Amino acid sequence: MSVNKVILVGRLGRDPETRYTGGGQAVANFSVATDETYKDRNGERQKRTEWHKIVVWGKQAEIAQQYLKKGSLVFIEGRIQSREWQDKEGQKRTSFEIVANNFRMLGGRGEGAAAGAGAGGGTGGGASRGGDDFESHGAEESFGGGSAGGGPEISDEDIPF
Repeated sequence: MSVNKVILVGRLGRDPETRYTGGGQAVANFSVATDETYKDRNGERQKRTEWHKIVVWGKQAEIAQQYLKKGSLVFIEGRIQSREWQDKEGQKRTSFEIVANNFRMLGGRGEGAAAGAGAGGGTGGGASRGGDDFESHGAEESFGGGSAGGGPEISDEDIPF
């Protein structure tokens, strides 16, 4: 048995860039920064930032393009994938990216983060997962998990963390 699962919470380093495959499938690319704070040997606080390349496919790519912006706080769930390529000098290079199969916008409405997206990375479809799927009626409809039909409105004060 093997597991390839990644969970990240971080901020977008740039707006998503969306392209379309020859078959019309949307694919969005963006970067996410995660920070780690630690004390060095001298007891001084240090901060390290890791940058992650994120790839989102299908309907989620279109949602990411529409709602995610540089600086947005986002939860990403997916898998690590390596990509091999040749640089200009002909050298074989390898890069790693996170192929997201689920993401949620975090933060307040002021950040433009009023909805989430779920399931279906790479397949183009979004398998229904209750209130996790983004409904296309607009960002004002729900924040993080309420069904479009009539769950209570959730504000930032309702979130315990």
